[in-house]
Formats: sequence, structure tokens, C-alpha cells
Amino acid sequence: MKKTVSEIEKACDILRSGGVIGMPTETVYGLAASIQSISGLENIFKTKERPFFDPLIVHVNSISQAKSLTSDWNETCQKLADNFWPGPLTLILDKSPEVNDLITSGLTTVGIRFPSHPKALELIGELGHPVAAPSANKFKKISPTTAEHVSNEFPDILVLEGGQSEVGIESTIIRVQNSELIIYRPGMITEKELKEKLGSDFKVSLKESPIAPGHLAEHYRPIKPLILKLESENIDSPYQSPLTWTVPSQATLAARQLYSKLRELDQKDGDCIEVLITEEMTQDDQFRGILNRLYKAASLKSNRIKSEY
Repeated sequence: MKKTVSEIEKACDILRSGGVIGMPTETVYGLAASIQSISGLENIFKTKERPFFDPLIVHVNSISQAKSLTSDWNETCQKLADNFWPGPLTLILDKSPEVNDLITSGLTTVGIRFPSHPKALELIGELGHPVAAPSANKFKKISPTTAEHVSNEFPDILVLEGGQSEVGIESTIIRVQNSELIIYRPGMITEKELKEKLGSDFKVSLKESPIAPGHLAEHYRPIKPLILKLESENIDSPYQSPLTWTVPSQATLAARQLYSKLRELDQKDGDCIEVLITEEMTQDDQFRGILNRLYKAASLKSNRIKSEY
């Protein structure tokens, strides 16, 4: 009797042969390649039309796998992993020699994440080693949170069905150096949560850097121009027929809806997308990751909304 090949096995065969596949995670869907395949890594950049200077995040299914990718795993890393992995947190660490320079864009550091989505963990387990996986969309465009989003953008690649991404925006990216915690990309794991687990001795700073994905000023952009403003204000706009979305007041819901809503509005009639937020959101640590994505996605934004997200 002929053995039935599972979807996961098909995906692993593609990865081993230098291809890429769509992989669900709890943050967004990723475009995955084997870290052991140079052609696979090159195919990520080619498929996404992504520049080689933008590093990739490596996804693991165990802390021991993470340790094998870095030369500086320490007590603080272990504490962060114990508290936030599996989950939407990426650690920037000094890389071990086995990490290909294509992954790190020639840098000496690597971003490592242990996702919580069961299908991502099953894929990595069946493959037998980690995968590199940026978001499964064209460079600078809206990230995907369903398998359909990925298939619409890349109809020729296999996409593992994993439902809608539970978190909805990309992971928080951090680096810990001595007693300084640097947040390179905010996400749904907040500064407050990190400080609670690490202790008050840690100085926290928010920076953008080429060592982390998502550092460019323009990112996550729909095709239509996006206008970002406060609900309470009017700003001059050259557009006549906006499609409006009022961001939900609950941060977890807002994050989960963000990219799906932008994709939905991008397909409708109208000459721009207008996103409304409240003053309270700009002061709320839970909204920092959401506002970071919206600020980078916006073609026009209120000068009352800070650029430091």
C-alpha cells in the first residue's frame, strides 16, 4: 500500500531541496527556508524582493536549538526564554559559526525566536533543524495573518494552513547587553513585561538598527496611501474618498485585526485608507507595537503622533 505523504512532509521535502514554504506562526505567517540550504535562503530574498542587507530571524523549536545558534547564551537569556518562550519575542545574540552570513546580512549577531504555533513547531521538528523565516509578503508590504493572504501573494508556493495568526503583528525584538535592555522593534510583549521579569536594574532603551528586521522608515504598506490621525482632529488631505478604520480600544484585538483590516480596505473602492487612533493609545505601552507598524505604513500622519514608536 502506498504511503500517504503528509503536508508537513511535503513542506520538509521542499525545504531540503532549497525551496521556500509559507509557515504559520502566532505573530504573522512566515516565508520559511532551511538554515542549512543556501539556495533556500537566497530564495527567501528573491521571492520577497527583499534586499540582502535586511537580516532574517531564525525560528527554533527548543531552547537547546537556540543555544546552538549563539556563542553568548547567558543567565539573562535563560530567564527571558523561561518567561516568554514559546512566544512572540526575538532575542538578538552573537551568532555561532554555523549560522550562515546570508541569514545575518554579514553581521555578527542573529535574531532567534521560539514560536508557539503548533504547526511551526511540528515543521521544525520534522525537518530536524531551525528555519529562517521573515514575513511571507513582498518587501515593505502588508504582513500576512492567514494562509489565504500568503497564497494570494505567492500562488506558486506551498502554504501550511494554520488559521488566523493569534497575535497579529511581528515579534518584539530585543538585545540585552550587560544591564541594558534594547528594544529594536516593539511588539505585544511590552517594555513593562520585560522589566518585570528582568528586574528594575535594567536600563531600557528603544532603538532602530540594521541588526533587526523592520528598521526601515517605510514598511508594512498597503497599495493605497494610509493616513494616520487622531480621532479628535482633522488634517489636510489631498484624498476625497477615504476608507476609514477606527482602531479598537483593546490592544490585543487591534493587533489581531490590523493587517487583515488593511488588506481588506486595500481591496475596496476608495482613494486612501484613513486609520483613527485615540490620544490614550499614544500613551499606552500595549499599543506601542501597533502604532510602530501604523506609523511606518502611513504616507501621511498627524504631527501630534510621535515618530518614536
